[in-house]
Amino acid sequence: MDRPKFLYILYTVLFIVGLLFAGCGNSPQAGVDGAYLTLTDDNGRQVSLAKKPDRIVALSASFLEPLQAVGANVVGRPSSQTAVPEAARTIEEVGAVYQINIEKVVALQPDLVIAYKGMNDKFVPILESNHIPVLVVDMKTYDDVKEKIRLFAELTGEKKKGADLVKSMDDKIAAIQSKLPAAVKRIAILHSTAQSLTVQLDGSIAGSVAKMLGFENVAAASQPLEGNPNAAPYSLETLVKQNPDIIFVTSMGDVETIKQSMQQNMAANPAWQTLPAAAGGQLYFLPQSLFLLNPGIHYPEAVASMAKLAYPGVFDDAE
Repeated sequence: MDRPKFLYILYTVLFIVGLLFAGCGNSPQAGVDGAYLTLTDDNGRQVSLAKKPDRIVALSASFLEPLQAVGANVVGRPSSQTAVPEAARTIEEVGAVYQINIEKVVALQPDLVIAYKGMNDKFVPILESNHIPVLVVDMKTYDDVKEKIRLFAELTGEKKKGADLVKSMDDKIAAIQSKLPAAVKRIAILHSTAQSLTVQLDGSIAGSVAKMLGFENVAAASQPLEGNPNAAPYSLETLVKQNPDIIFVTSMGDVETIKQSMQQNMAANPAWQTLPAAAGGQLYFLPQSLFLLNPGIHYPEAVASMAKLAYPGVFDDAE
């Protein structure tokens, strides 16, 4: 074979291979077979939309603000006393987040349902049997949020709105990071309910925020709980050995009840008093509005909140 013909074939093969690799991953693609959009969700499922969705049901309240920010028309949402923005209060409710009424979802005749990974997966076969496309997404860390904003903007055709929102969030967080002292804080994050305590890892919401602030999570290398990759078992003995500079607490349930329970536990167990962070008042409860459920587009506020607790003299004016 002569050299020019060989090079032509080689370049053609390389071009085709490049196109195949470019089509891999979670990035949205132009629709195949005439579809509006084809993408791979966080469960590895390929989802094709025949047209731009204009009747979306969101099965998590944390999706509402990102969707509305890029012009999505949401016709159904879960019931919730918190995390529902004012602009979404009038949207039809489809049941509590852990008790979605799938019949109500179907009755709304959505052209897309956005489900939360690990929580709503069981509804996928039912919805698909009713010819309703389902996008299963995970949204915990800040990177997750930015990725989903871009994805939702792709769905609505408002990519510039998505890009502008991500840039605004990045700029706010960068402004906080620019003021951080050089010394690194060693921190622990406990998650408290009325019944139990666990330790939060870097993949949790609070862990993600701590990482953005350059904190060292003393539990980062801990073995995760089975079924929960973002948490590890709690041990006071281990916590004492790790001796963090600051202890943050996220909570689920009535905050005052949980605070009283923890205070009683600390008073009854002398080991707590050997922890300088606890004895010195460096134990802080993080606001549930920003750290229990995903803060979504309010991640900069979560970063500012944690920074202010860790460095009150530096971030007194943080918002």
